Amino acid sequence: MPRKARILVANMPHHVVQRGHNREAVFLADEDYQYYRDNLFEWKDKLGIKLYAWCLMTNHVHLLVEPGDRAESVSLLMKRVAGRQAAYVNKLEGRRGSLWEGRFKASVVQAESYFLACCRYIELNPVRAGMVRGPRQYKWSSYRERVGADVSGVLDSHTELQRLGRSGAERVAAYKEFVKAGVSSDELAFLSEAWSRNQLTGNSRFVDEIERRVGLRVEHRRPGRPRIEID
Repeated sequence: MPRKARILVANMPHHVVQRGHNREAVFLADEDYQYYRDNLFEWKDKLGIKLYAWCLMTNHVHLLVEPGDRAESVSLLMKRVAGRQAAYVNKLEGRRGSLWEGRFKASVVQAESYFLACCRYIELNPVRAGMVRGPRQYKWSSYRERVGADVSGVLDSHTELQRLGRSGAERVAAYKEFVKAGVSSDELAFLSEAWSRNQLTGNSRFVDEIERRVGLRVEHRRPGRPRIEID
């Protein structure tokens, strides 16, 4: 069966996921996480990409990014960051070969309906994996900056985040409550299947809109409840 084409669209958020080869660990020490994070921040600026959320897990990464007018800059971002990480790890460990599992996955996100849900999904990954009790305890994600516990200042703003409150304090409080509510099983299944299958994270009207924009037929999800995949 031919693999499903990955769709990238200019000026729209994308939920991007890349796994380690054979699902093996990519990050073994703090220095590994830091190296990837530094390169991510550097290249998102160089390529004019907005970064809304990120989480580095032991053997995979989740990003919520938005390219400018050049949709292909998402691919270039992943090529540059993943390539540098592979060279870094191979040199450190005196090894050769692939660090990553083939092509990255990507799902274009319907911002007005799923932007905040994607942020929450990404930042709660370490909690679902049992690594920490709360997202603030995990230092390799965007949650700490989102709630003011980290002042790195690399996250970009978005209209959906601005709508959470009139002031920064109001927005932080509202987002904390939103994350505290957690991800329902249906939402988890929907978001997981979207990125894992390179599908769109949105409703049928959104799918129709993207089909018109890219000039391609995008397969609609089959009816019924999708299979739950926790990542």
